[in-house]
Amino acid sequence: MTTQILNKHPEYDENVLNWEFFLRSYMGGEEYKSGQYLTKYFNEDKDAYSRRVDLTPVDNHCKNIIHIYSSYLWRVPPVRNFNTLADNPALDAFIKDADLEGRSFDAFMKEAQIWSSVYGHCWIILDKPKSNAGTRAEELAQGLRPYANLFTPENVFDWRWERNASGRFVLTYLKLREQVIRQNATDTEQYFREWMQDEIKYTVLKDDVETVLEVMPNPLGVIPAIYVPAARSVVRGIGISDLTDIATMQRSIYQELSEIEQLIRISNHPTLVKTTGTDASAGAGAVVNIPDDLDPNLKPYQIQPDGGNLDAIRASITDKVNAINRMAHLGAIRGTEAVTASGIALQTEFQLLNAKLAEKADLLELAEEQLWAFFCHWQGLTPDVEVFYPDSFDIRDYPKELEFLQSVKAAGVRSKTLQVEVDKQIADLVLDDEQLKMAYSEIESSTVVIGQF
Repeated sequence: MTTQILNKHPEYDENVLNWEFFLRSYMGGEEYKSGQYLTKYFNEDKDAYSRRVDLTPVDNHCKNIIHIYSSYLWRVPPVRNFNTLADNPALDAFIKDADLEGRSFDAFMKEAQIWSSVYGHCWIILDKPKSNAGTRAEELAQGLRPYANLFTPENVFDWRWERNASGRFVLTYLKLREQVIRQNATDTEQYFREWMQDEIKYTVLKDDVETVLEVMPNPLGVIPAIYVPAARSVVRGIGISDLTDIATMQRSIYQELSEIEQLIRISNHPTLVKTTGTDASAGAGAVVNIPDDLDPNLKPYQIQPDGGNLDAIRASITDKVNAINRMAHLGAIRGTEAVTASGIALQTEFQLLNAKLAEKADLLELAEEQLWAFFCHWQGLTPDVEVFYPDSFDIRDYPKELEFLQSVKAAGVRSKTLQVEVDKQIADLVLDDEQLKMAYSEIESSTVVIGQF
């Protein structure tokens, strides 16, 4: 039968091009330099345009910002209390190899966070192979346990939520593309899995014809899929990418880098204007032979554009980079020059970044709790796993804090309480958590006020 499987969810119509743009902006390199992000000059032929695209570098701010977010989010790993799941024999194998491809669970969740930041959201499916084993021990001996699959938006074709009797929205339908096999230059086979609450349908699409390969019952009675947004939007199932505004600014920088390359090339290699009969060649030490009867008004001359616009373009790029840092709340972190902003301005920017990271951590914590609930369902256990991501991501300027505390300590205020607290804060900047407790007790027992003997 003729398939309708390529008709994606209606909300995809407005977002699919943005996802491709965000992906290319993040990947950079040949993915970004596809030729569609540079404006073609008037009368520029195809070869010249391709050469300009090839010579224009990509200053990839998108990837840098995504990985800065990720580094702060995963600087302190989450804490998990497994409770009744702690003694389950499949747990250790899942923690060490979450996706049956060798990635640990932390590495898998970190990758999910990165791709959700790029696309705006991604999906995680917690599946389990079909088993004919009679006991959990036999399943474990056969290596049959739950495993996680990560799906990016272009492979999630449709979904549907419905509100149940209790008022909670429940995912009742999900259509995924699991595999694309290229037969030749034009033909492909696409394999889809459709999840419903009562059954799972496995189909193949070839030559615009859909064939059902297998229909099996859904043993859970629910769809074990988790939607992981980078930031929530008003549309259920669609997230907001961290690159929404940044990717557009990077594209503008890419255009101006092309202008710089062209300006340098033209300025260093002036254009020679001559008559057809004049024998001349460009380059250092070139000789120009002109006919004796040549009209003096037709003497060869060079056109060399002024390179003064170069500084203006570079200043424009600097302004755009500062705008990217401001949009990402990373001005104090990504700045390469001396920061002239006031301490209050820097503190405010740190607080904005901290709030953004805390919001992303809350979304990851919620997604992981749902994931562990499905894991417990697959293992026939009561879901009671607790997950705690860090609530604060304060970014501290240790040299400035230490300088300030040393100034307070040298002020000579005769207060033992003040001296003790200053010494504790200095120790907090220098020592690890394991040594702080001992250092605190030593400070409290040995601190004396200046001037007392």
